[in-house]
Amino acid sequence: MTSVSSPAALSTIGKDRIFYTAMAAAMAVTVFVGFAPTFFLKLFTASPPLSPLLHVHGAAFAAWYALFFTQTRLIATDRPDLHRRLGLAGFGLAIAMVVLGVAAAVMAIRNNHTPPGLDPRSFLVLPFFGITVFAVLTAAGFVMRKRRETHKRLMLLASIAMLDAAIARIPGVFAVGGPLASFGLQDLFVIACIAYDFSTRRRVHPAYLFGGLFILAMQPLRIIVSQQPWWLAFGDWLKG
Repeated sequence: MTSVSSPAALSTIGKDRIFYTAMAAAMAVTVFVGFAPTFFLKLFTASPPLSPLLHVHGAAFAAWYALFFTQTRLIATDRPDLHRRLGLAGFGLAIAMVVLGVAAAVMAIRNNHTPPGLDPRSFLVLPFFGITVFAVLTAAGFVMRKRRETHKRLMLLASIAMLDAAIARIPGVFAVGGPLASFGLQDLFVIACIAYDFSTRRRVHPAYLFGGLFILAMQPLRIIVSQQPWWLAFGDWLKG
């Protein structure tokens, strides 16, 4: 039996390439804009100096979004062989990001480096939960790497899961709306994924349903947990 791709299927593949490339570019731009004053364009601003840990942390997270964009372009240009090889390096980078993210969060609470008016112990929940969501979705994407449709959606969601930190640093976002504003803008990326799937396939892939719901559910949970006595005690313990 021969398999012949229908014109509709080929059209969807072309649309997918455009969509995933556009999403990768949008996320990279968001990260650049959010961290431009304190990292990418730091030489041209009066922001405080960064510790070596934060330099490495910033470089690793920036590398992730650069790699994600590269990976989408490799698939779009029919280079799955190189995509797979870089994917192994990407998984190693993801592990490093989790370690660096936790270390940076601990350093922040010990130095009281949080937005004005926020208890550092409560603020700690934001990076901790963000890293957790990223780790879970990335691990799931790696496990499901042989299922292309599932894999690409999970990796996109994993990248979206870390965007709230960059969004919160865009001038005016956190100052006006706090965490809810950054979550709301982050949710637009998730909604775009779901809307695209439905518009091109008349259904939403389970990876977007469950992965997207995971991201959305963890947002209000962070707010709730941040005020719990046991979490505040955990923050006190980390501060030493």
